[in-house]
Amino acid sequence: MMPEGLHPSTHPPLPPTTEDERVSWLRLLRSRRVGISTFFRLMGEHGSAEAALGALPDVARAAGLESYAPCSEEAARSELARGREVGAVLLSYGAPDYPGALYDLSDPPPLLWARGNTALLGAPAIGMVGARNASSLGGRTARAFAAELSEQGHVIVSGLARGIDTSAHKAALEGGTIAVLAGGVDVIYPAENAHLAADIAAKGLLLSEQPMGMSPQARHFPRRNRLISGLGAGLVVIEAAAKSGSLITARNALDQGREVLAVPGHPFDARASGCNMLIRDGATLVRSAADVLEALAPLAAQEKAPELDLSTPGPASGEIPPPAPEKRSLRETAALHSRILDRLGPSPVPEDQLLRDLAASASDFTPALVELELEGRIARAPGGMVSRNDAGKAG
Repeated sequence: MMPEGLHPSTHPPLPPTTEDERVSWLRLLRSRRVGISTFFRLMGEHGSAEAALGALPDVARAAGLESYAPCSEEAARSELARGREVGAVLLSYGAPDYPGALYDLSDPPPLLWARGNTALLGAPAIGMVGARNASSLGGRTARAFAAELSEQGHVIVSGLARGIDTSAHKAALEGGTIAVLAGGVDVIYPAENAHLAADIAAKGLLLSEQPMGMSPQARHFPRRNRLISGLGAGLVVIEAAAKSGSLITARNALDQGREVLAVPGHPFDARASGCNMLIRDGATLVRSAADVLEALAPLAAQEKAPELDLSTPGPASGEIPPPAPEKRSLRETAALHSRILDRLGPSPVPEDQLLRDLAASASDFTPALVELELEGRIARAPGGMVSRNDAGKAG
């Protein structure tokens, strides 16, 4: 929990309703070194994306970046035009078509690109992930689970990867499936799934927080995985090695309060070792779609349609801070930055713990973190975690 006063909520950011407002949101989000947390902080402090863009060069200058320029209007309009060209729509945080399941994430994407049937985002969903080098049995299991769960009215969410993802998408295509991509919704990876992606765009939904035209990079996949787990009430893992992206997705699901369900495998099969570890550590063992539905039934019974509260973008790292305090002197700023960096290492620590350790005021601490993030000296992780990023020192 963040201490009181660190990120008190103000008015939630109003979703863009005009083309110019969408351009401003895109420009702010696509600006160099502006992550999700900084986006919401700047929106909360300045009231609109346009005002935040006007203030951004001064914020960057305070962080030591003299030549900083936000993302250009031309680049943002070009991205919007590319979206229209491929039939994609832009979903904005706070808008009626934004996926409600993502509001309780610590770092909900301010903007999402979607190609296909966005109505699927309002249906009950279950994530399904597993090995890329799936066995024949694993593929059959994924198809059987996905087909039956789809018939029971659940949208199947996965990542369009080879193996388990592909089997799950194909089996759920007629009933409804969402593929969350690590690159832009107009860039299909792997290329062998181009036909499947076209079918999903026609009958299901392709979803991504990445810019149009962005090729997936290694760092994008863990970010993509948090959306796969976040969109569903539960996550089914079918064949996963002990060190795999599927286990990262399972950890995300646990952090997000989602149910984790795993299909057991032979103890000598490396592709089942991750699932067996999950079961050992408390995941629900499932052998069929009926087991999945039984495990999720209590959650469905408890689930009510709560009134959506957009007063904060997430439980921790997305919460909006108060307006910035009076400017610190360069010497005071440098000293505070040094104190923060001296306390940080490569392993993430909670922001509230860092604040207590420094015995700093929240009104000084919060803007300093934004400055260090813009400077590339710190990195944020879900759950209000922060770590030192010395790789950004030269950037």
